[in-house]
This record gives sequence, C-alpha cells and structure tokens, in this order.
Amino acid sequence: MSSVTWKCPSNIALVKYWGKKGNQLPANPSISFTLSNCHTITNLTFKPKENDGTLLVSFAYDGQPMPSFEPKLEIFFNKVESLFPFLPGYILEINTTNTFPHSSGIASSASGMAALALCLCSMEKEIGNTLSDDDFFKKASIAARLGSGSASRSVYGPLAMWGQSNLYSGSSDEFALKVGDVHDIFKTYCDTILIVDEGTKNVSSSVGHSLLTNHPFAPTRFEEANKNLELLKNALAKGDLILFNQVVEQEAMMLHAMMMTSNPYFLLMKPETVAIIQKVWESRKQLGLNMTITLDAGANVHLLYPAAEKNKVQEFIKKELLPYCSKNHFIHDHVGKGPEQMA
Repeated sequence: MSSVTWKCPSNIALVKYWGKKGNQLPANPSISFTLSNCHTITNLTFKPKENDGTLLVSFAYDGQPMPSFEPKLEIFFNKVESLFPFLPGYILEINTTNTFPHSSGIASSASGMAALALCLCSMEKEIGNTLSDDDFFKKASIAARLGSGSASRSVYGPLAMWGQSNLYSGSSDEFALKVGDVHDIFKTYCDTILIVDEGTKNVSSSVGHSLLTNHPFAPTRFEEANKNLELLKNALAKGDLILFNQVVEQEAMMLHAMMMTSNPYFLLMKPETVAIIQKVWESRKQLGLNMTITLDAGANVHLLYPAAEKNKVQEFIKKELLPYCSKNHFIHDHVGKGPEQMA
C-alpha cells in the first residue's frame, strides 16, 4: 500500500468564471488570486488489486465517511479515466479535510478537486510514469478542471488564469496557466473572508452555470469579461490599485447580477452581505484605504487589500464589520505560492 498527500489552496476569482460549454470548458477566461490559509489537505492511499476492472474508491471527510460526496466523485473518476487509465487496477482510499466551510462560497470544490488531481498525478509518478514538472501541473490542472472548473487555477500561485485569450500566450480552455508580469504589491495581497453564512448555498454553482445557457444577457457578460481581463492584466502589471478596485468590484457585482436575472432567478447575497459592501464603500475614502470587495458564488465577502495596509484594515474589520459576520467569524488569508506536496 502506498500513499501521497497534497495541500492545495482555494482561490478567489478576480475576473469571474460563470457559464460553461462542452466538457467543463469556460465561456470566458478568468483570473484569480491563489490563497494560502484556505486550503484542502487530501491523502490518497492506493494499492493494486488482483482483478483489473471496476475502480474501487472509498472517501472520508475529516476522517468520517461522506456518502453525499460519492456521486460527484464517481462522475469525476469517469471523466478522468482516459487521463489515468491505470486507475481500475487499484483500490483507492481518499481522506480529505478543509480549513474553511465547504459549499458556502469559498470555492472548496476548487481546492478539493485540485488536491485530488495532484494526488492522482503523484500516484502516476509513484507507479513509474515519468512527467516533467510542467507536464505534471498541466495534467493536474486538466484533471482538476473536470471536477470543478475553478479548480484548474488552484494548482498555480500566486495568480492563475484559465481560458483561451490572446492576451496570454499558451492559454487554453483545457487548463490554467501561472500568471507572470505581476507587480510585487499583488504578490503579498491580503484577503479577509467575512463569513456571513456558514451554511450550504441554496443554489449550487453547477446549477448557476447551467442557467447561463439561455440567459438573455450572457453574450454581453462574456464580452465584458474579456474586456475586464485586459484591464486587470494592465492593472496587475503596473500596480494600479484604482483600476484593480474598479475591475474586481464590477466583476463581483456582475456575477451576482447574472444570478438575479437568470430564469429561474436566485439570490445568494444576504442582508449582511449588502451591509458589509456598503460599509466598505462608505469608509474607504474616509480612511484612505485600498479595500476592495469581491464575492464568489455565495454570501461571504472577500475583502482584498495590500499587505502594507494590513493593520489598519484589520482594525477596521474588528470595529465595523464583525457585527455582520456569523458568530464573529472571519478568516484572514493572503495570496500564496500554490499547492505543496506533504508526503
């Protein structure tokens, strides 16, 4: 019996991936910060079985069996079978844990599926198939994408982009790329996640993506995403915080606007979400702070700010924003270097 373990971070999209086509391919390119403290640790134990045939997989979350995850895993392994044709010859045991709430809009599927994909690539190396470092992470990104689109970006840090774009050489809908040409200020950027709701979302991201198919505003949304990608690329290269704030916040508002205007329409923001956004908008000019809000597909607010402003922003959070957080719960995080093999 052999074992591999990967720690893989979540990510927060700056230009949002919302809407897909084909086999888990994005309708528009996206770009994200790779986080650090919000991560998944996955251990994969594997041993050969006597009869090559049906793949045998058991799954545990925090050491406890989690039957509700099994259908998603079955779909995932069916999709990656051609990438890892040796899998039916093994018995797999997966044990995973998160440092943050899952299914609440902090992209736990991104870190979880990316960690599992990295484990599978390490397993492939363990049994004798050689991969260069570039091919290793590229293959992990492809496999992760098949489990969760945004997971393709979690295999790279500190920033990653996914989706074909003429702005990024070598970009593809199949896998993500590490983003270069980034100003130093963004390599240490902070992200405090304000936990408004620790529960499971009432509409899953998969359902939300599907509602873009016939959305009347979808073509305009995809066009705007491509324009914002170019603006953000320039902001990241130059260290332009004003442009960064404008693009990131517009992307967050547009993401939730698409949810609220789909058919059927739905709302993932909570009253506390809106209150936090308004408080940040009211206070940042007065305080002279470069605070930016963004959201994933959930109620929780990501507050982004430069590391040089960390003390002042975190004092503002304690004084002004904690009352809007569930049980005063928040997570201080920052841009990280990417995943790490632990064993």
